[in-house]
Amino acid sequence: MDYEISGLPMHVLLVHATVVFVPLAALCTLLSLLWPAARRRLGIVTPLVALLALVLVPLTAAAGQWLLDRVDATPRILAHMQLAGMLLPWVVGVFLVALAQWLWFRYGTAQAAGMRQRLGTAGSRIAAIVAVAVALVLCGGAVAAVALIGESGSRAVWEGSFRAGTDD
Repeated sequence: MDYEISGLPMHVLLVHATVVFVPLAALCTLLSLLWPAARRRLGIVTPLVALLALVLVPLTAAAGQWLLDRVDATPRILAHMQLAGMLLPWVVGVFLVALAQWLWFRYGTAQAAGMRQRLGTAGSRIAAIVAVAVALVLCGGAVAAVALIGESGSRAVWEGSFRAGTDD
């Protein structure tokens, strides 16, 4: 596939979508999990945004590989590429949590009452705390990975390639 649009490498364009949609998916997932009003308003949007983020990550990586084949592989670019390899597992986790929480609150609330009876009040609270902790770790990890990868990519492109202007 040719990863070029109007003479621009597609990676440059896809990166911006990835940088927006991965944190947005994490935010929607956490809001839906922790805030019932947000859950009702967001509904199916949360897993759909997470799915879009999940699709964007490998597409952006493939476009980045295409671009790497056409530029000099500097140590900064190679470091960026290595960091980028860690994003997909985080985004898979965010998608799975987004989908699971949507399915649970959409279809599993009747079973939740039965679970509370089997586990007891303390057991169901512990299960809820564990679920929220897992979601926090996955969403936080995805956002942190995007920040690290983006920072390394911008350094690879811009560091040392421009000179600061002077204010007169």
